[in-house]
Amino acid sequence: MSSVLYDTPGPRARRRNVLLSVLFVLLLALLVWWVWQTMDDKGQLKWSLWEPFTTSDAWTTYLLPGLGDTLKAAALSMVIALPLGAFFGIARMSEHRWVRGPAAVVVEFFRSIPVLLLMLFANEFYARSTGVGTEDRPLYAVITGLVLYNASVLAEIVRAGILALPKGQTEASYAIGLRKSQTMAGILLPQAVTAMLPAIVSQLVVIVKDTALGGVMIGYTELLNARSTLAANYANVIQSFVVVAIIYIIVNFLLTSFAGWLEGRLRRSKRSTGAVLGAEDAVELNAAEVHGP
Repeated sequence: MSSVLYDTPGPRARRRNVLLSVLFVLLLALLVWWVWQTMDDKGQLKWSLWEPFTTSDAWTTYLLPGLGDTLKAAALSMVIALPLGAFFGIARMSEHRWVRGPAAVVVEFFRSIPVLLLMLFANEFYARSTGVGTEDRPLYAVITGLVLYNASVLAEIVRAGILALPKGQTEASYAIGLRKSQTMAGILLPQAVTAMLPAIVSQLVVIVKDTALGGVMIGYTELLNARSTLAANYANVIQSFVVVAIIYIIVNFLLTSFAGWLEGRLRRSKRSTGAVLGAEDAVELNAAEVHGP
């Protein structure tokens, strides 16, 4: 059976695919064996280098506080960036040029600047122009840089999600008497959220990882920064990198798993019931919008 994207492979193609898969697995196993042997020859597999991670001190003193700061900065950045991104994304689709133009300039400007540069600028701004203390300044700078960059990216995600909906949705809403604001809030955005959710979660994963830039450049005590202190105390640089990488993998896997569950739940909850909105329903909806409940 053929697909829209490709033809079903025949017997020869299937044998070739199996051969390539086996070859890839063998090469991967060879690479793992080489890495293992190299680390063993350099003495990096000694139990004394891994033992600190079996005690509570390494976790309660370094890793867990660093993970907490990473999640705090990522959560605050996402909470602020999401509404800003939605605002600028909708503003870019405005029929008024005086709204659409400035929104486009803001989005394209901050989307073109590396997030690390935004953090550095924010850190200098808070140091020279505000009364933010030295203890709080790295957190403020990290959040500012992440918000400015990711809000502009999320604005494009929102705009693309809404534009991807069939035009018939908008035309039908206008046909039954809904205004543009009602169409956007009640019809387009709820449908676009489900389509945008994977991209939004992917951006959240990027935010979690980008917090490490603040630890490297401006001294924010996130997970990677805490790892360097731990490695300096226990002299286990490679081992600490491995453990921190595993922590990042687990956190991002949990985020993507939750997003998959939430997306499926939203899709099931938004399945059509077969009800048709008539003219009287549209009149009642407009009256409720004007007079309130």
